[in-house]
Amino acid sequence: MEQENKNQTAAQADTAPAQPEETAAETAADQTETGAQDAQAPDDAAQAAAAKARAEELEKQLAETKDTLLRTAAEYDNFRKRSAREHDAAFGNGVSHAVNLLLPVLDTLSYAANAATEDENYKKGVLMTMDKANAAFTAMGVEEIDAAGKPFDPETATAVMQREAPEGVESGTVLEVLQKGYRLGDKVVRHATVIVAE
Repeated sequence: MEQENKNQTAAQADTAPAQPEETAAETAADQTETGAQDAQAPDDAAQAAAAKARAEELEKQLAETKDTLLRTAAEYDNFRKRSAREHDAAFGNGVSHAVNLLLPVLDTLSYAANAATEDENYKKGVLMTMDKANAAFTAMGVEEIDAAGKPFDPETATAVMQREAPEGVESGTVLEVLQKGYRLGDKVVRHATVIVAE
């Protein structure tokens, strides 16, 4: 009987320690799982923070790129407008130079057309040549400055003489045009040379 009690105690002792070992193993497994979750939580937070920082950096780069593109587009537009203005100015200067070279020829034709002659064919030829020259000037945008009978304008005419004003004519009126003036658009190519009433 005593032997049986010893055996039962031993059996209980054998079973008793087994239970704490299982609990320890389960506890260790639970702790490992919890530890893994705890370790995973900071990793997720770190990844989210890194993703947010990367997104902010990309937004900043996008804003800088957009700004650069807008500036480049504005600079190109300014360059295009400036080039167009320079091209127009260069063309206008070239036409103005050509007109200045041709005006003495037109003046000579005008003197020849107004000269007294008995040869009608000669006069007709001179007038036809003048008409063609005037048509070419008109095609280039060159127009004659109309000064006769109008108030003297120093922007478009040069007064070389004053003459007593006839009755009914105001002082400062252009009485006679000695040499025609011409303009190309708003630019005066040659001022008219005039006589002005006193």
